[in-house]
Amino acid sequence: MVEKLCEVVSEYEKRLQAMPFVPRASYGRRMLREDGGPNRDFLTYLFCDPGFAVQFLKDVGLLRSKMQCNTCDRDMTWSAEPSIPEGFRWRCRKKVAGVKCSESRSIKHGSWFQQSNLTFREILLISYDIVRREPALHIQQEFRLSPPTVTSWGMFCRETMLVFMEGCSEKIGGPNKTVEIDESKFGRRKYHRGYPVKGQWVFGGLERDSGRTFLVPVPDRTADTLVTTIHDWIEPGTTVISCDWGAYHNLGSQGSTHCTANHSIQFVNPHTGAHTITIKSMSRSVKVVLGQYNRREYNEYRLAHYMFAARCKARVVPPYLQFLHLVANTDFSQCRLPSSTDSAT
Repeated sequence: MVEKLCEVVSEYEKRLQAMPFVPRASYGRRMLREDGGPNRDFLTYLFCDPGFAVQFLKDVGLLRSKMQCNTCDRDMTWSAEPSIPEGFRWRCRKKVAGVKCSESRSIKHGSWFQQSNLTFREILLISYDIVRREPALHIQQEFRLSPPTVTSWGMFCRETMLVFMEGCSEKIGGPNKTVEIDESKFGRRKYHRGYPVKGQWVFGGLERDSGRTFLVPVPDRTADTLVTTIHDWIEPGTTVISCDWGAYHNLGSQGSTHCTANHSIQFVNPHTGAHTITIKSMSRSVKVVLGQYNRREYNEYRLAHYMFAARCKARVVPPYLQFLHLVANTDFSQCRLPSSTDSAT
């Protein structure tokens, strides 16, 4: 659970502050963010002591704590290897029929790090910036990485978030609940130049009071498409508020109470008080995150990133620790990671 990761990070932060090579911050400031997750100082000073850092990675589940030898089927042990970036290696020193086994294996084996030549520190800092939505160009310049490397890690991180959001998605609304809905189109050509941008319709809903949301790409905004999406994402008996778009006119006969607001005349319906200001504000925020000139095929991943951050905020969970929890519980034998040929520029 993420709560366990928070406890581990807090404990390691206290141990880091007690180390002589870690400078004291003013006014007793800690190396944790307001949400309880680690900040950049934590991740930087953590790797000043390789043994300390590797133990941290084991405690949070990013490195395997046990490794079985393929030759003698016995548990391997840690061996210090100062000549390699990781500082350690799995080795088997057992004797089988009087012959000493000499099999060895990287401590990256079977982990998130196994297919990359980047160091533990670089991978954690890069993923930290990606989760915080730092621009790709900033990450590329900060770490002097090639564009394909940054793109590959960005896609991997967002794929992880997408799988998580697909697995925990749930309907919103219900009796005595109010949901605002709206559809918005994303994408256009910059200065009307460059590759054609078809644009992507995105349909969303926001539950008042709880703040629970959904955002899904849709092929169009016809009545059939939108009504089907509403059935998939909104519970029956919900009070649904929308704009006066014709596709919504039959919602009242679909098991929901339907209210409309005609924004071409007024922001709030003077008779019912209905409005969709909240959902439209969220749509504007999403457009800032997605950007206006992204290719259509990337929108699903960027939407997942936005929803991941929103879900973490609603549940008061540090987004980066939630991401590390997902990574620690992923089977990397079935997962495509950024290629080992990725290199710095």
